Amino acid sequence: MRTSSSRRGRRAAIAAIAVVVTGTTLLTGCGGGEDDAGKDGRGAGKVTLRIGTFGSFGYDDRTGAKLYAEYERLHPNIKIEESNVSDGQKYWDTLKLRLSQNSGLADIQAVEVGYIAEATGTAMANKWVDLGKEGGADLGAFLDWKVKQATTADGKVIGLGTDIGPMAICYNKDLFAKAKLPTSREEVGRLWAGDWSKFIATGEKYKAAAPAGTAFHDSASGLFNAVVSSDPVQYANASGELDWENSPGVKKAWETAVKAAQGGLTAKLRQFDEKGTWNAAFKNSKFATVACPSWMTGIIKDQAGPANQGKWDIAAPPVAGNWGGAFLAVPKSGKHTKEAAELAAWLTAPEQHAKVFAVNGNIPSSKDTLTSVAVQEAKLPYFGDTPVGKIFSSAAARITPASISRWDGQVKTFLTDNGILDIEQRGTDPAKAWENVKKLVDDKIDQ
Repeated sequence: MRTSSSRRGRRAAIAAIAVVVTGTTLLTGCGGGEDDAGKDGRGAGKVTLRIGTFGSFGYDDRTGAKLYAEYERLHPNIKIEESNVSDGQKYWDTLKLRLSQNSGLADIQAVEVGYIAEATGTAMANKWVDLGKEGGADLGAFLDWKVKQATTADGKVIGLGTDIGPMAICYNKDLFAKAKLPTSREEVGRLWAGDWSKFIATGEKYKAAAPAGTAFHDSASGLFNAVVSSDPVQYANASGELDWENSPGVKKAWETAVKAAQGGLTAKLRQFDEKGTWNAAFKNSKFATVACPSWMTGIIKDQAGPANQGKWDIAAPPVAGNWGGAFLAVPKSGKHTKEAAELAAWLTAPEQHAKVFAVNGNIPSSKDTLTSVAVQEAKLPYFGDTPVGKIFSSAAARITPASISRWDGQVKTFLTDNGILDIEQRGTDPAKAWENVKKLVDDKIDQ
């Protein structure tokens, strides 16, 4: 998935938690707790499995691939409830607290790639079930680098890959036409091919003829994430040590985002904000482009809504990259770890990867699914005849995974929410904003 200003986008204050799928009981945070039928999650043969996610994983029975309902039909003794929130950083902060207390955890917890190195680190590695041994998952079906990311130093696999985040640029064809820019995806891709500076130049052209009340891009922070995700060197050095200040990828992303913010090319929005302002801007067509890892297509569909179906298209990005992706992990403290591991393995199997992609656009992290006819020829109804499968699978083939450190997700949040966003919304001097980020990293992260 998808992140949050991490993805696949994707943050968890208790007040924001809502059950979005089967069952009517609001998730209280207690993994494998009581259901209406009896104690210990059991009653009349039922086991309640609770899943904690962020962003758009595409499993749910409302707008997703209805995988929960399918699994319940196949396993009549299982009842599934999902708690889903938009803010990935708050989700992770809450999850870390609950892991430290061994309390309040769901039976399955999603982990975004920006935090997987922390989840596999010495402080947390023993908090998870080894899914290489429990649940029956076929580890050989996943991309090798995806499995490696979720493997601890002593060889335990603590997470099963859901998706990856190959990038494109999604754009509003109506707004492009009104700004006298080309609208075909091939021509649009050529506008910025090979260089993020060309993307900025296109934004300046858009601004010169922009429809009233619209901006070229949604968020300078989102642009930062896109640019850094397209660089082989991000927050960590080749040894997996945090080295963000010396990273050419971070420097390029910062400079590009600052130029967009100071040039008035963005709608000054914070992605995944809890007030829903960013979501509403999709529906009201307030911006013309959004950096678009594959999982973003599901967000566009849900937030832009039926009235805007057919108005959005997908073009190649200036530079290929991977933004986001996630894993499903099973906390050891759960009451139903066997059943939870089996569900996690089923949800991340190639067959289910293909079903999620067909509905939600999340690109699979399984090898055969990526190259399957079902994915290669896939189109998403919301995007009309756009060859979504070819666009994103082609981008996926060009991904070179960057080294990651245990602090990547936190540093990214500081850079975007406390750095770029201050420049964009408050006019903070970029040099001062950079120093503010450095202070936060120094104060909050024990390296």
